[in-house]
Amino acid sequence: MSEVISVQGEMVKLPRRERDSHKGDYGKVLIVAGSEGYTGAPVFAAQGALRSGAGLVYLGVPHSVYPIVATRCSGEMPFPLPDDKKRVIERAKECDVVLVGPGMGRSEQAQELILQLVEGVEGPLVLDADGLNALEGRTERLRRRKALTVLTPHDGEFARLTGGVLPLHNRVEQAKQLARDTGCVVVLKGHKTLTADPQGRVWRNTTGNPGMAKGGSGDILAGVISSFLGQKQMVEQTSCPAELVAWAVYCHGAAGDEAAVQWGEYSMLPDDTLQAIGGVLKVHTQAMQ
Repeated sequence: MSEVISVQGEMVKLPRRERDSHKGDYGKVLIVAGSEGYTGAPVFAAQGALRSGAGLVYLGVPHSVYPIVATRCSGEMPFPLPDDKKRVIERAKECDVVLVGPGMGRSEQAQELILQLVEGVEGPLVLDADGLNALEGRTERLRRRKALTVLTPHDGEFARLTGGVLPLHNRVEQAKQLARDTGCVVVLKGHKTLTADPQGRVWRNTTGNPGMAKGGSGDILAGVISSFLGQKQMVEQTSCPAELVAWAVYCHGAAGDEAAVQWGEYSMLPDDTLQAIGGVLKVHTQAMQ
């Protein structure tokens, strides 16, 4: 395997769905997200998961923003986070993958919940945005996890996690190092987003455009990654979890490219990327035999 694999469209071959399947076959995703002032992030993440095929998406948000978030949900299933954090962990055990962090803020209560989920969730875990910020100076906790963990930092979050400085001097080597140090799959977002795994493999994305540099785009990506990881038929289609994560990054960027064609890079919105995901997945789904 070459040092860096460039992810091209012909590499992404999504399996077709069986005719006799049901929603339970396509993954149960739990998303813990949101805070006052950040009610869009949890919705974007949940809609990203649904648009990319998740069977069931549960969305836990603080009591204070639950009424706002609930009115924006349709297929997603929102609920107010219980005060007893152990109940959130119990709910996580019933799901195939857990996404933590979009729009949670950096309050003491939010950081405490994030750290408890990092330690208590036994299955695959995706950490995004404030889910990453809570681990500043605490990355050794990631090493204790036995299940798959995916980190999705942009450059600023990456620097905080690693104690480094900006600009990043060698994105490929630094992403590989963080993956090795933490035992996690690292998605270093930005131009030509990188996906690195602890074994030293790196995938470089070839899709996406500057029009996606708007609040909400990263939340959608986190939802797509979580959705892909929760679908067993997708997991079985790839050589390793990191490759599947790289596919998710590719599809998200391709949807952004479709949105840019229609609306232009200045005017496109995260909602436009969401709407374009379906067409991208359709193109990359293998034809029925």
